[in-house]
Amino acid sequence: MPYLIISSHSVLERGPTMCGDAEAPKEIMDILEAQKMKKLGNTFEEFISQLPPRIILNRLELLGFNVVTQSGPGQTCVWTLKGPQDWMTLVKEYKTKHGK
Repeated sequence: MPYLIISSHSVLERGPTMCGDAEAPKEIMDILEAQKMKKLGNTFEEFISQLPPRIILNRLELLGFNVVTQSGPGQTCVWTLKGPQDWMTLVKEYKTKHGK
C-alpha cells in the first residue's frame, strides 16, 4: 500500500509542491504533473510539481488517497497520505476520465 509524503515551503497558494521521493510511483507522479529533479546542494532526487498543494491533494483524493497526518515544521507544510491497495486501477480510471 503506497504512502506519499507531500510538502510545500512558504507559499501554499502557488506551489511548487514536493510530491515524492525518487522511488514514488511514476504513474501517480504523471497525474500530479510532477517531474523528477535534483535541487542544487541535494544529494537526492525528488518529484516536484508546479501545482499548488490544494490541487495535488484533490487529485490524490480522486485516486483514493487519504491524509493520515499533517504538520508544519518551520515554514514547510507536510502531509502524509495513505493510498489504497488497488491504486493502479484508480490511476487508469483517472487517466481515462481526465485524458491524462
